[in-house]
Amino acid sequence: FELTTRQRGQDQGWCLRNDGDRFTDPEPAAHPVGTTVLVRDLFFNLPARRKFLKVERTEYGHIDELVKRIAMSRFDVQIRLSHNGRVTRHYRIANSLAACEMRLSELLGPEFLQHAIRVRNEAAGMVLHGWAANATWSRSQADQQFFYVNHRHIRDKLIMHAIKRAYHDVLYHGRHPVYVLFLDITPSEVDVNVHPAKHEVRFRESGLVHQFISRSVGEHLAAETPADLTAGSAREHKAPIADGSSGLRDQQPINYTDTGRSSDNSVRDLARRLDGGASAAGNMIHAQQLYQSGAESASLSDQGDEQIPPLGFAIAQLHGIFILAENRDGLIIVDMHAAHERITYERMKQAMDQQELRSQPLLVPVTVAVSEKEADYAEAHRQQLEQFGLKVDRLAPESLRVVAIPVLLQRADPAALLRDVLADLIAVGSSNRIAEQANDVLSSMACHGSVRANRRLSIPEMNALLRDMERTERSGQCNHGRPTWSAMNLKQLDRLFLRGQ
Repeated sequence: FELTTRQRGQDQGWCLRNDGDRFTDPEPAAHPVGTTVLVRDLFFNLPARRKFLKVERTEYGHIDELVKRIAMSRFDVQIRLSHNGRVTRHYRIANSLAACEMRLSELLGPEFLQHAIRVRNEAAGMVLHGWAANATWSRSQADQQFFYVNHRHIRDKLIMHAIKRAYHDVLYHGRHPVYVLFLDITPSEVDVNVHPAKHEVRFRESGLVHQFISRSVGEHLAAETPADLTAGSAREHKAPIADGSSGLRDQQPINYTDTGRSSDNSVRDLARRLDGGASAAGNMIHAQQLYQSGAESASLSDQGDEQIPPLGFAIAQLHGIFILAENRDGLIIVDMHAAHERITYERMKQAMDQQELRSQPLLVPVTVAVSEKEADYAEAHRQQLEQFGLKVDRLAPESLRVVAIPVLLQRADPAALLRDVLADLIAVGSSNRIAEQANDVLSSMACHGSVRANRRLSIPEMNALLRDMERTERSGQCNHGRPTWSAMNLKQLDRLFLRGQ
């Protein structure tokens, strides 16, 4: 091992060597400003380790991956990697946002930035910043997830759980998000000496950190609109977009589940119907209305470029399934059922959030056997459980009794629900189990209440759906994580027909 370094302003550098048994004293050496690390004959005196080394190409891949993680953590440092006397990687200093994104494109590929959202949020002495790809740019493996705490790369279960929760409503089942995120936190608030390889850390306020990361990433994902997705570069959102129902009260409602007649039901009525539990579930799907955009029909020829919306204007419906729209860049294809499902689902969630989560007493209370630790926690945090709609009594050192559960989850298993919530609270200090299961119920209802295939829509109705997509959070994916729309620009269309070749 040989390390040679020279600081700026010094006349000479210094070299430190290790001959396998000990380090030599530092010696003067000629060297440019910077540091060079040279390793030869790795594990030459450790035959047991050398025996299990893979082929040279595999071991070099591990080193290359390590250098990649370092290059992401310090954009202000120039890094060169040489192998067998040849420079294989050269990452130049990045002093600007454009230069940082150029380095990211070298490390993760240029398409990452086309789907990435710039994240930045600050609260409670913590700063989270970096890039997170939208849900449509996901992978089958978690091989492009990079998280840094005070510029140290970690793979911590708490952090991964927080980010997974942020993608809960938009990521397709079995897929993994892509992100490069940095958390700056006071060093005294984090213990880095809990893992031999420093891959995991322990936070003093783990629940607060988990909530901060999950909420920050989730709000930036929700704030992304079709206008951002059609921009084609990394976008930055500092706050969630406005409520999706704003500006819609005075417009004429259209009932997409029955286009032959309109309905006077509104989203505001949904909060009252939620109190009725599952008995009102059949009526709730009729509370979701799409609103007419105002114009009976529109085309690009009638509008200036500044007046063309991101998803353009509808021109046709294909096989009763897809909406074809034209915007300034080319063609937009919309899965009308998936899009309407997301719009309906988001409005149901907004209506539910307008009231407290009500609980319903069980006719026969359910006794649950738990560990003494879980029982102690449930007794100490009784009020927190009641905020989730769970009312629990302690019967014995290792026994709890569930006497009430949330109205919307009256068909759920009380014992399993309580165990899951307690497991989350003990592990990370917070739980979204109730909200997630309630959202699953709303998602199913939104799916059944959305416009179906082979439903013929008029041009104004299709335009109304496009405008609502532009106003709705997370409208790029349906409730199950499938994309709701896709775009093809004129260059892509020309390529299909070999135009200009």
